[in-house]
Amino acid sequence: MIKKRCLNGLVVLGWSCACCSLVSGQDNKQLAPSDSLKLQIGTVKLDSIFQTKVSQVNPVEIKKQGLLPYTSLQQYLKGNNTGLYVTEPSGEPGTKQPMYFRGISRPLLSDIDVFQNQPLVVIDGIPLVGEHPFAYAVQTYDLERIGPATNLLANINIDMVKSIEVLKDVAAIAMYGPNAANGAIVVQTKEYQSDKTNRIAVNMYTGLAQRPQVTTINGEYENKFRRQFYDLYTSNGKYDDGDSYPVYLSDSLNMNYFGKSDWSDSYYNNGLVYNLNANLSGGGPRANFQFAAGSTQDKGISEKVKLNKYYALFGLNMRPLTWLTFSMQANLTRLDRNRNLNLRDRFAQLAYFPDLSAPLSPNKEVYNEYLGFYKKGFDNNKSNIVQGYGKLQIDLGNFHFLSTGMVDYNEGYRDQFYHSKLMESNNFASNYYGYNQRAVFDNKAYYDWKIDAKNNLNLLIGNSLQWDTYRYNYAYAYKGVNDFIKVNLLEDDINLPNYLEATAYPKALIFKFLDRIRHNLVSFYGKATYNYDKKVDVSLLLRSDGSSNAQPDARWLFTPSLSVNWNIKNSYFNTNRNLKDLTARLSLGRIGINNVFDDFAQGPNYVAQMGFTGNQLVAGYNAIAGLVRPYESGWVGYNIPWAYTDQGNLGLDYAIEKKNFYVSLDLYLKQTKNQLINIPSFSEYGYKSSYSAGMDVQNAGAELTIGLDPIQSKTFKWSTALNVSHNRNKLKALPNGLDRLVIGNNLLEVGKSLDQYWLLSNEGIYKTDAEVPSGMTYNAIQLRAGDPIWKDQNGDNTINDDDRTLQGHRLPAIFGNWYNNFVFGKWDLGINMYYNIGRELINQEMANRFDFINNEGARKLDAVKEITYWEKRGDYSKYPLYNPWSSVIAYQADQDLFLENASFLKIRAITLGYNLTTLLGGSAQRIKNAYAYVSANNVATITSYSGVDPEIVDYTGYDIGSKLRIPRIYTLGIKVDF
Repeated sequence: MIKKRCLNGLVVLGWSCACCSLVSGQDNKQLAPSDSLKLQIGTVKLDSIFQTKVSQVNPVEIKKQGLLPYTSLQQYLKGNNTGLYVTEPSGEPGTKQPMYFRGISRPLLSDIDVFQNQPLVVIDGIPLVGEHPFAYAVQTYDLERIGPATNLLANINIDMVKSIEVLKDVAAIAMYGPNAANGAIVVQTKEYQSDKTNRIAVNMYTGLAQRPQVTTINGEYENKFRRQFYDLYTSNGKYDDGDSYPVYLSDSLNMNYFGKSDWSDSYYNNGLVYNLNANLSGGGPRANFQFAAGSTQDKGISEKVKLNKYYALFGLNMRPLTWLTFSMQANLTRLDRNRNLNLRDRFAQLAYFPDLSAPLSPNKEVYNEYLGFYKKGFDNNKSNIVQGYGKLQIDLGNFHFLSTGMVDYNEGYRDQFYHSKLMESNNFASNYYGYNQRAVFDNKAYYDWKIDAKNNLNLLIGNSLQWDTYRYNYAYAYKGVNDFIKVNLLEDDINLPNYLEATAYPKALIFKFLDRIRHNLVSFYGKATYNYDKKVDVSLLLRSDGSSNAQPDARWLFTPSLSVNWNIKNSYFNTNRNLKDLTARLSLGRIGINNVFDDFAQGPNYVAQMGFTGNQLVAGYNAIAGLVRPYESGWVGYNIPWAYTDQGNLGLDYAIEKKNFYVSLDLYLKQTKNQLINIPSFSEYGYKSSYSAGMDVQNAGAELTIGLDPIQSKTFKWSTALNVSHNRNKLKALPNGLDRLVIGNNLLEVGKSLDQYWLLSNEGIYKTDAEVPSGMTYNAIQLRAGDPIWKDQNGDNTINDDDRTLQGHRLPAIFGNWYNNFVFGKWDLGINMYYNIGRELINQEMANRFDFINNEGARKLDAVKEITYWEKRGDYSKYPLYNPWSSVIAYQADQDLFLENASFLKIRAITLGYNLTTLLGGSAQRIKNAYAYVSANNVATITSYSGVDPEIVDYTGYDIGSKLRIPRIYTLGIKVDF
């Protein structure tokens, strides 16, 4: 006979655990989730540490998300969780999709800052490691990180996921420590079958990514556009003696530019998408297992881009003794990516601009000939991902001990060769290999003290050791001997004096880079949770973290957090059957923030940075390697403290039986302090800047989820849910008492938001010289007829940076989704709508097109004309006809002329399904569940924005127009459980 004591509703580490311990008797109980400290993510609301049912806070279920042709974790989460803002800056499969929890903790000035704002992702307890941004140090431009730059969160197999939960406040994330300073996403895979039966599940779909319908243009259209400026500002077709009209637009008989514009037939295509996943789970109470495998293809609508994913999982649970449990699991993923052929991405990587005086031809035959040279080269991008854990658990009465070893490892390869015809007779080869690795050894001991019938105290102590390693090898070379040798060959004869030297590429044109960063984190923590009569929960967490990236005199940081949960229903309305839930929540706490780079721990240091203007990446002088002080990147001094975030959260959950109505409201305030930022200083010693601590940022906001079932009849059911998130950030302090800091085209001002644009205010056009105020200048240039009327903010009769003001916001003020599900018999229809409100974008694509005089033939990224240059976009009539030859650069992007409202409402997904279980199950009921479905994704967008799509813009907020569209995808699929 079994005697067991169940610790029902135990809350540990911000997790809900239902831990059972055997006291005596024979072990014939099932190895269920309640038998261990295994995360019960699917049964609690992880926005706090308290037990609120998932159905009350997450209106979109995993089973619905699994029907959609998404390939990344971010796509599944977008709009479905309050407080989590997910960006999708490109429709290219496999690209990165940054996420932001409850605002941003630092200004988004580069991809490094984007990395430092990302939340932690945890899969089955494993804290994942991402690609480190240290590789940007060897890049002139940061459009894409070197290597495959594949979204590593595309490894998620949604068919194997039981639940995905979002942690946002301190009480929930504190147990993950500094790794989760920006919040955390916890993914839990499905439970193992342990009732001596086998479970087999199959999900498959196939579909089509539909090519868009676009209006193409040619040289004649562009000539008409430019002619209006020549007619207005020139008398003989030339503005001055130095003005020359582009050759490609000068000859109307040149059919390459003035003929048929049918390039879109080669650029856009219908893409095949498919998915096939299967999993098998079985076993008994003493041992059980789970195995899954699958393959997914996500093919885009442009340039043959696609992502192929191959996935496998194996897990095993064993209980050799009544008090001893062993568990292990391994996830394996392979990601193969075909990248875009954008000129900007290629030139940025090569740091080389060929002659840009003539753009790509809009004629399909000429464009196909150009594409043919790509086919003579290659661009292979591959990523391998391995995640796994091993757990050993001991259960002795009310005492439990859990020891866990975890590993997350990912590696990426990118091998490239570009034909010489693509780069003025200079071919290019490169090779990249890099890996990111995290190993964690965690031990925790837990004791449950049941004081009496109403009082319970849970005590937990633990220790965690974490080792992170990031490394890459990267080499590239120009001007090989021919286009047939596509790799950097080395002399392999050990007897020759040039052994291991390059033979296919000139030694002077070969560049090699190698770097490695290590970070170790040691943590000790203790937690006490007190429960009184299922009415009040009070939890206190104390932890201390030591980081190898912190300086020796500030290696450790102590952080506390406190949470209180008051179940008002159980306290005062326990007999009210209509009231399902009424709970108030409060949490306060602090979490440390790791330094991203290990050189901050060393104080003053040397770097391999001996470049020159135009090439800052040279690591030596006259072919001799050298080290110098960090004059370009910034001085690193002493007295750098830990950065940390203080956060408070107040929440209320309310639910009633009538129409299953529920509402959840959270108010929060988050202060992030002591952050490092690079500020101009020490110029007298030759430095451009120095890293100083003292930047403080505040985020405040509110989150609301409302849901109900308006109709619940026997034949028809309608469920609806709306979630709304609001956030605003504010810069509270800068280092050294500064109140303003200019970095590039960004202004940081204390008391203002971090995500605003720094722009001139446009008020029209000076039609005549007489309209220009006497002596009015722009940066000492006299303003004339045809120039913009920029507002003189300070009245000094001079337009300069002092007249720029902070306007608009890169991040939305409000975002969320509205989900509706209709059930009629065995049919069901789901409609998911996603929205952003209060976000603005700079339409730089329009600015570049109107600024044709300054961009024509210029060797810079903004001047690059992709093939989509020959696509009609935007509303030309909304812009004044300024003088494009003016030295004031009338069409510069940094003015509110190009600032547009980018709010939108998007019908993101529609699914229609039919339950086939009764039809296919038969009398034997071998089929437990069968479901057929169709879906349409990215159905429609309602917006006033004149660009292609207000979503496909990166962290800068400047829409360059070269990003691939998010495709509309139609799928047909079936799910079967045996």
